[in-house]
Amino acid sequence: MLYWLTALSDGGDFFNLFRYITFRAGGAFLTALIFGFLFGKPLINVLRKKQGKGQPIRDDGPESHLSKAGTPTMGGLLIVGALVTSTLLWGRWDNPFIWMVLLVTLGFGLIGFADDYAKVSKQNTKGVSGKVRLALGMLIALLATAWATYFHPGDLQNQLALPVFKDTLINLGLFYLPFGICVIVGSANAVNLTDGLDGLAIMPAMIAGLTLGVIAYVVGRADFTQYLDVHYVENTGEIFIFTMALFGAGLGFLWYNAPPAAVFMGDTGSLALGGALGAIAVATKHELVLAIVGGLFVVEALSVIIQVLYFKRTGKRVFLMAPIHHHYEKKGWAEPTIVIRFWIIAVILAMIGLATLKVR
Repeated sequence: MLYWLTALSDGGDFFNLFRYITFRAGGAFLTALIFGFLFGKPLINVLRKKQGKGQPIRDDGPESHLSKAGTPTMGGLLIVGALVTSTLLWGRWDNPFIWMVLLVTLGFGLIGFADDYAKVSKQNTKGVSGKVRLALGMLIALLATAWATYFHPGDLQNQLALPVFKDTLINLGLFYLPFGICVIVGSANAVNLTDGLDGLAIMPAMIAGLTLGVIAYVVGRADFTQYLDVHYVENTGEIFIFTMALFGAGLGFLWYNAPPAAVFMGDTGSLALGGALGAIAVATKHELVLAIVGGLFVVEALSVIIQVLYFKRTGKRVFLMAPIHHHYEKKGWAEPTIVIRFWIIAVILAMIGLATLKVR
């Protein structure tokens, strides 16, 4: 919205700064961070009052989690609120990719909110039916993928770009829609599975988001794409504003989610953030790079899939408990140890993901 202040500029004054994505991205970061600090405590107080017993804790989970009983959930409202407010304030409203990413963020956030509400109101760990969540998520992802495809350059529509391999495209044709759905829905659920320890999901999501934001900024500039030999996707640069807002919102939330957490983000936050990461990957034609940048989430999801399939086939378990962060809890690792080491892995994977821009 503030972009329109450029209409007051004569080309050499303060208002001219609003033309620059980097300036507005910095503003979005600070706005989201301040939003988190201002509304974090009041929101937690309201959630604690309304929810009473807080988020239900699984009886079959690690014993150490029983001490977290009574902690309120739905803290994702703080993240989504800060993220959406900052993006709308600093982003360009005529940019199609901004609205596409916001659609996915809000859509999956609403699904997560409904699930969290059902869990809290019924005081059990079973919320909205998995089939209903999946169906709604697929519908949102379908709309977002079709939206992004419509605004992609003609030579990139329905194409899958391969990282590292210069100018290599695979034409998926009509299969690109289900592929995009899998990317967005898979990303949302992978982040959701990772959200099992205080601070475990939020920092890797922030790191992945910021990395994808840098990629979006590069991909949206013709001069950078020409130099780096990557595909140019017009208008994706504005996504950097969204990801900087995400980083600021994440820091604001982490202030209250640091061990011991005062609030859990719940499915409201994890599904929204995961969906957003998938949407950015689809918008920028970097779907496969998401698997690298968000490799931690991929491993968490795979650990659950492997555990379930192996148990059904043999009656035995590969991991002491899935997702894999619980496996390390069962092995005696302290929660802060797991969280910080997973953060380190997330940073390493982000650097590898960024390297794909240059390695051709």
